[in-house]
Amino acid sequence: MSLTCAVQAERGGFRIDVAFDSTARVVGIEGPSGAGKTTLLHALAGLVPVHRARLIVDGEALVDSDAGLAPPPHARRVGYVFQDARLFPHLSVADNIAYGQRFAPHRTDVGALVELLGIGPLLARWTRNLSGGEARRVAIARSLAAGPRLLLLDEPFSGLDQRRRDELIPWLVGLTTRIDTAILVVSHDAADLQAMGADRIGLVAGQISPDRRP
Repeated sequence: MSLTCAVQAERGGFRIDVAFDSTARVVGIEGPSGAGKTTLLHALAGLVPVHRARLIVDGEALVDSDAGLAPPPHARRVGYVFQDARLFPHLSVADNIAYGQRFAPHRTDVGALVELLGIGPLLARWTRNLSGGEARRVAIARSLAAGPRLLLLDEPFSGLDQRRRDELIPWLVGLTTRIDTAILVVSHDAADLQAMGADRIGLVAGQISPDRRP
């Protein structure tokens, strides 16, 4: 697995200029609040304007603004799991996942995703009745149902108590070994990234920390 990323963007007067290469299946962007972690993910997902963006997964260019390749968010094959999951409250868990499948370039095995993430008992439930950890697993399943080449996770452990955090980490670690999808996860907590076995890259004030380059 290889990941090449380069982003130059500005949002609300804040500038970000990031470039890195990694051969790890999981890449972790570590930095304090305000370092630009979420802005980086938004830029890769096509949710904010950029001056320049380049995203290559295993030799396949998903985004390359220099070459005129800048597809809309739904066509980038980039899955995004937000901090607050952002599940559709008017849909059941099963229908949330089915919604993600609408954007897949080929039919995905939803049954395998449900089994992998252990959410079978949740399928008929309304998303408003899920715990924080359950909601994140469902959000991941919805993103993976779209068949992404890259999965973006924004602070996946934010707002979880220690018990829920300890439950979610093994799910994510198991996920990384069983899907053919690169994962880019951002967190302010180095311990969480280390627990996921991520190739950790430091981000400070919109720049990769010189002593944390991969």
